[in-house]
Amino acid sequence: MIREQRAEDAVAVRRVIVEAFGPEEGEKVADLAQALTASPNHRLGLVAEQDDQVVGHVQLSRSWVDAPARLVEVLVLSPLSALPGYQGKGIGRQLVARAIEEAGKAGAPMLFLEGSPAYYSRLGFEPGRGHGFTPPSVRIPDAAFQVVLLPGHEPWMTGALVYNEVFWAYDAVGLR
Repeated sequence: MIREQRAEDAVAVRRVIVEAFGPEEGEKVADLAQALTASPNHRLGLVAEQDDQVVGHVQLSRSWVDAPARLVEVLVLSPLSALPGYQGKGIGRQLVARAIEEAGKAGAPMLFLEGSPAYYSRLGFEPGRGHGFTPPSVRIPDAAFQVVLLPGHEPWMTGALVYNEVFWAYDAVGLR
């Protein structure tokens, strides 16, 4: 079952992230997720539950595209995680599908992420540069910089993705 994250899920979400990313990297990613949740740029957190246990998590936060006409508010999917024993069972796919659906319902014109093209291309993501976007950092490999265009997208909406300040404060830019 996929549902919106609640405040009482914080400990379980942290555990999922730490276990999914490993102890050292997981603590950093969990700190980022917690800071994003506390930020005014937080838009949505989703959890996957099985047998009344949180086994997966995904988060959407606000950022912008610096388009020629004006800044365009967009969403960034980060992080995505599932407990190791539940990986490879479709939980991540379900979380991403629901996140894309919710981003479209919220009126976001685009949803960006940094991640494996082998994984995310199967879920509808495409290279960002191919649609006229540039990554917010030179540390993001072109193949990892990906986007899904949503119904609110218009052709003039191109330019550099500008991450919200939490990504910079936690130096959570570029594949690690």
